Amino acid sequence: MGFARTCSVALVGVEGVVVEVQADLEPGVAAFTLVGLPDKSLIESRERVRAAVVNSGAEWPQKKLTVGLSPASVPKGGSGFDLAVACAVLGAAERLDPRELTDLMMIGELGLDGRVRPVRGVLPAVLAAADAGYRQVVVPEQTAAEASLVPGVSVLGIRSLRQLIAVLADEPVPDEEDPREEGRPDPLLAGLVVPGTGAGAGLPAGDHTPDLADVAGQHSARRALEVAAAGRHHIFFKGPPGAGKTMLAERLPGLLPPLSSKESLEVTAVHSVAGTLPPGGPLVHRPPYCAPHHSATMASLVGGGTGLPRPGAVSLAHHGVLFVDEAAECSPRVLDALRQPLESGHVVVARAAGMMRMPARFLLALAANPCPCGRHGTTGGGCECRPSSIRRYRARLSGPLMDRVDLRIAVEPVARSELVALGRGAEATATVAARVQAARERAAARLADTPWQTNSEVPGHELRTRWHVQPGALAPAERDLECGLLTARGLDRVLRVAWTAADLAGRDRPTLDDVNWALELRTGVRRGAPTAAGAGGLTRKPPTAATSPRGQAQR
Repeated sequence: MGFARTCSVALVGVEGVVVEVQADLEPGVAAFTLVGLPDKSLIESRERVRAAVVNSGAEWPQKKLTVGLSPASVPKGGSGFDLAVACAVLGAAERLDPRELTDLMMIGELGLDGRVRPVRGVLPAVLAAADAGYRQVVVPEQTAAEASLVPGVSVLGIRSLRQLIAVLADEPVPDEEDPREEGRPDPLLAGLVVPGTGAGAGLPAGDHTPDLADVAGQHSARRALEVAAAGRHHIFFKGPPGAGKTMLAERLPGLLPPLSSKESLEVTAVHSVAGTLPPGGPLVHRPPYCAPHHSATMASLVGGGTGLPRPGAVSLAHHGVLFVDEAAECSPRVLDALRQPLESGHVVVARAAGMMRMPARFLLALAANPCPCGRHGTTGGGCECRPSSIRRYRARLSGPLMDRVDLRIAVEPVARSELVALGRGAEATATVAARVQAARERAAARLADTPWQTNSEVPGHELRTRWHVQPGALAPAERDLECGLLTARGLDRVLRVAWTAADLAGRDRPTLDDVNWALELRTGVRRGAPTAAGAGGLTRKPPTAATSPRGQAQR
């Protein structure tokens, strides 16, 4: 009779659960039983492990073999348990010393020839192992760099089961062929990417980022884009086709500061589980950008799928930008699913196989046309849509969803003079990003002793009671609240945008101009006195009779 145990990790969403892998050998008819709530792919590990052990030069025990995965109540799936199962069996057969396996964490899939194949989710698995107190981890060589991102953990990257047996038995380690040295493609990397997602879905491709200097005109939209990046405020672009809504949204990630160490680990863990982490780039340093098609389903947006849910677009955009183009063409039910993660910063998906909590703190950018044909309100547009069609089209963006959007910008068609003047006076992304970084640092210094980092995260009660605006500056917003033009949530969001405007202008607290500007960005109605100290130093024109609140009321 022989017994041995080692450990592996079961992933539930982006969180790991330490699983003890136990192997027991007893006299009897040769059989291999796997228990502990395994799924189909894990049940098939019996054949993979048997062939890998034999082809690695070890003897397969001809006894009654039982392998248990504990705790048995946690659903377990995937092929990442193969390496731990094989070593537990060899320990029970006394080919390896069982005492050498007890404190080891093993993650990896086995090929029939004994090679160790990489699996997804190595980073969150190693994070869970480190939290549980494990300090030695064995992973496939291709994911050793990803596992090494976790501090305080000794990582051993191996290519085959033969190498691991030699290391644990204190024998000479055999050399294994590396296809990368011979210039051949490595088929083992296929296990790191989910088919159909692409290697870098949601992540910046290469070092090139779209430059804001390529955008002609759109001064108000550019200024709102800067505010959105500085305070992480959600933004909505409305305008006719070809006005530049998508161009502006694509340049928003370039304005965001680089990810901190903690944020990089969180983003990398999500993309590792989702199978979108590009090989050779184990750590994500730049904010992700995810732009799902307007026909995306609920499961693809917030997470889901058969069995245990998988991360959706809101999680792939964690600490980055989620851009929903043609928002009015999306299903209203799918769009309304964004309301909860916009407030909480995470999404909880419940399915019959289990419940999963995934991070989803993203900056939302919406874009839509003014009507089905897109020409309503444009000069010489010739819109032929019926008023009822326009109302139904705009109603697809629900009030509760839009109440969570801080900035609403009308993107007008670009004039010929602005197109001709392209490149003269247009600020580049690096210039605007420097101002955004400075504003973020001012906000971080003010919020140093709090759990918040940006203005959009601060509760309205704290802003009203702990950090005060200039006397009388909040009066216009309070009047809009009394008139029903603003909700209580809307008032808080106006206050947050005003603080961001003050940070961009280098002021200690918001002024009346900052509050008026925040109201203008939220309602689209110009108000207040002109100022020359707006974001980026841009000046605003004084309100005319047609654009002032009084002029609007008279019309």
